[in-house]
Amino acid sequence: MGYGQFTMSVQSARMSRPADRRRQLIEHAAALFVERGYPHVAMADIARAAGVTAPSLYRHFTDKRDLLGAAVLSGVDDLEICTDRALATPGTRAQTTRKLIEAITKRPDSASLWRWTGAYLSDAQNREVALRTRAVLRRWSDALFGDADLADWERSQLTWALLSVAGSGTVHSRRLSAARELDELTDRALRLLSLRPAQAPPRPFAVPSSPSTTRRDEILDAASQLFAERGYADVGVDEIGAAVGISGPSVYNHFSSKAAILVGIGQRSAARLEAGVIAVYGAAGTQPDDPAALLTGLVDSYVTAITATPDLSVSFNNSPALATDPAAVALLDSQRRYVARWIELLAAAEAVPAAEAGVGVHAALSIVNDAVRLRRGTSRPEFGSQMAYLMRGVLLGEVASVDP
Repeated sequence: MGYGQFTMSVQSARMSRPADRRRQLIEHAAALFVERGYPHVAMADIARAAGVTAPSLYRHFTDKRDLLGAAVLSGVDDLEICTDRALATPGTRAQTTRKLIEAITKRPDSASLWRWTGAYLSDAQNREVALRTRAVLRRWSDALFGDADLADWERSQLTWALLSVAGSGTVHSRRLSAARELDELTDRALRLLSLRPAQAPPRPFAVPSSPSTTRRDEILDAASQLFAERGYADVGVDEIGAAVGISGPSVYNHFSSKAAILVGIGQRSAARLEAGVIAVYGAAGTQPDDPAALLTGLVDSYVTAITATPDLSVSFNNSPALATDPAAVALLDSQRRYVARWIELLAAAEAVPAAEAGVGVHAALSIVNDAVRLRRGTSRPEFGSQMAYLMRGVLLGEVASVDP
């Protein structure tokens, strides 16, 4: 039987069947977790996809959380293998970057599962994932930057951002061929790697002043914080009520369900984004036809929105929970229209087809979305300025000199 570049004898194949079956179960589970979100996948769903009975899963895994941990760690295994292959032969920065991105995009589930499921893993599992991923990214850094005059924290920030760019293809529908998407991702990644985060211009990312004046807003604030910390599925209505000093049943005087609370959080974040759009276009004044300037303004407004409150990150991170909710249709449409506006502006600014611009937009958004989701440096006062700088660089080529 064949597996990758290796072949095994019939005897060794028979001996490895349990390991193969475990790997197959992990792959089916990872695909479902990415497609639907971990809370919305049952062990029975995984068994059905794998063509086995649900009880047979428990011969390999104690429960769904154990299976998730195995899937995430398998993704880290893939990341290590991809890195080994990409760095096996020395090359220029451009060649190495392309090989790394190509390797990651061939394992899309591995590239994305780690981004969404940290809240559902144990502390020990999260530590192992973090330690092994950092070790991989240190190898990326050594290969890509060599003796370049970059501080350690700059190298770390750039390689984490590169991982986000490489995995950004999983958050949108492919409209380019695999080869063209690889070209576009590589180009955007090389722009990123030419940046100096220490030179990010300071920008005033003031936290919007919007005190909660109603019980409804208090519930949304509390729920948003709890969902961000522990994940939507692991927070109950009683806990949300307790956070604002009321009973769980009293929450239903304001929202019909927990899903309705999530929709409310999404609607509030969408309203903030739309207010940012209005402000950016209003500030354009007599120059509304400068797409690059408008896109720069939208970058700043987006970074402000995602760093000011958990609402935006919670809304995007839990969108699978709303996929079948009729009340969320308008919300999801508004999110798509918002991203489409960015794509339209980038296509105009760079005179490229919308499909190519879409790759760039999703790459840029993934940088800050992942950083906020994984809480990488979010407490630092310069975080917003640096994220906006990296995003502008990926989108519009705001470069500083770093020797290749």
